[in-house]
Amino acid sequence: MVGIPELAPDIQKRLLDYLSGFITPDRRKKFEDLIRFRTRYLTIVLEDIYQSHNASAVLRTCDCFGIQDVHIIENINKYNVNPDVALGSSKWLSLEKYNRDLNNTISCLTQLKRKGYRIICTTPHKDDYTPATIPLDHKLALVFGTELAGLSDAALVLADGFIKIPMVGFTESLNISVSAAVFIHTLSDRIRNSKVNWPLSESERISILLMWTANTIKQSEMLITGFLRREQIT
Repeated sequence: MVGIPELAPDIQKRLLDYLSGFITPDRRKKFEDLIRFRTRYLTIVLEDIYQSHNASAVLRTCDCFGIQDVHIIENINKYNVNPDVALGSSKWLSLEKYNRDLNNTISCLTQLKRKGYRIICTTPHKDDYTPATIPLDHKLALVFGTELAGLSDAALVLADGFIKIPMVGFTESLNISVSAAVFIHTLSDRIRNSKVNWPLSESERISILLMWTANTIKQSEMLITGFLRREQIT
């Protein structure tokens, strides 16, 4: 993953135009086609997932259904992308890790609340919403915990609501990667077919296109450094 410094929108646009010259027209067209379906109206939070293949499968699902942001809480378990499962999906996503505070769950969820997200905890043990019934009038942050312990008390206290998948079998829960796929597929489809303002803003679109482009170019960090020097930006 290429680190891109914070830049003014006009500089970002010029940098994107510059780097786009190093990829093929077909790749540029694919980026432009796919960015239209990206959204931040729905975001995913993974709390202390200890099986990396499950979390990596969630990343793959997010990319497949156009969910741009994934927030990874590391109170106990450190997460590393499993490349055999993620299949490169992480370089198309905006991943943010929370591992600096005593309780990173509180840090993550309060930050998302400030950004206007409703915190929706996924649990089969509480009756509230299903993927078909949850209101879409606010941005949603779906929080997933481990299969063994579930979500932390901090996550449950900060929740604005709870959601579960209706089931009619003897087993009461699904594997986290399967559960996430059901939620993400249903909710992303509902969101895109609703009247809510789900698309990215123009500045978000440019920022993500810049990240995608940089992540596909060899030695892109060298190109970015050279561009910023020529622009006299340090």
